[in-house]
Amino acid sequence: MSKTVQTAVMGVSGYAGVELVRLLARHPKLARTAPPVLMGRGETVGLTVERMHPALADIQGTGKLRVEAFDWKTLAERGVEVLFLATPHETSREMVPEALERGLRVIDLSGAWRLEQAENRAVYGFKDENRIRVEAAQNEAVYGMPELHRAQIRGARLVANPGCYATTAILALKPLMAAEVVDAECGVICDAKSGVSGAGKTPTATTHFMHAAENLSAYGVYTHRHVGELLEQLGLSREAMTFTPHLLPIARGILTTSYVRFRDAMTQEQMHAIFAEYFADSPMVRLRYAILPEIQHVVKTNYCDIGWKVAPDGRRAVIVSCLDNLLKGAAGQAVQNLNAMMGWTESEGLE
Repeated sequence: MSKTVQTAVMGVSGYAGVELVRLLARHPKLARTAPPVLMGRGETVGLTVERMHPALADIQGTGKLRVEAFDWKTLAERGVEVLFLATPHETSREMVPEALERGLRVIDLSGAWRLEQAENRAVYGFKDENRIRVEAAQNEAVYGMPELHRAQIRGARLVANPGCYATTAILALKPLMAAEVVDAECGVICDAKSGVSGAGKTPTATTHFMHAAENLSAYGVYTHRHVGELLEQLGLSREAMTFTPHLLPIARGILTTSYVRFRDAMTQEQMHAIFAEYFADSPMVRLRYAILPEIQHVVKTNYCDIGWKVAPDGRRAVIVSCLDNLLKGAAGQAVQNLNAMMGWTESEGLE
């Protein structure tokens, strides 16, 4: 398609926000439009991108882009059609209903709209003042994983970008769940490890250098916000899923090791056939067969690498999946969703 689109980004001060600006400013399909409109509130208003993120001071002038005070009228005057929200969950929950009412299409990087079931959404503690308005938006939300929902994303007005942990686990397990070869009654285990940037830019007692460096720690056991995404997208019960996230002393990247038991014996080749068929039209998934992926293979790319080993008895398997939490786990996947929305090649601007 030759159509292009004017974009805007709300929330450019964080790690995912800056990656999003970088990708949109250099996206080949957006070259004929004005640069993305950058919107913010508070202390970021008036700052240039290079003031916040010196690495974006390039010859294309990306670093000279300036953050404007958020205003719906400004978005309309600038002809914005697609609004990216790299904002806190509560902010996105507040802004999206009005954005839809104003005719904007939204790609939201927060967890505000990812979960269909209220019991899973309760972990965010949203206090929706206008429930009718919010429920109308929630009913429109499409879970933004193109490998699973590209047809729905194409016509969506609201795309909820998946969580970074959830992306690694779902891509590793969905083909097997869809093929109905996993014995869910035996339980599924996901052991996931992420770099510090996954916790966001604001430092905490557990993410500052003195705690994270030369350390490895588990957290959010049975309480992590991404668990609901796994349950809904994989069709598993809460009792069948054990998900444990860990903090790695590295800047970026996620490695998730998933453990499954099969209903009947499987071979390495049978697993490959299942994955290959499921991801046949998914350019951002790289199958590594028996070569187990590593974080260094995917960092600063939008690929999710998947590899696996079947046990000698054929009844068990270990699946390893890796991605960059700021790209395929956040900003890169958001741009992939834009590509799917517009009918462009999903890998456009991401390779």
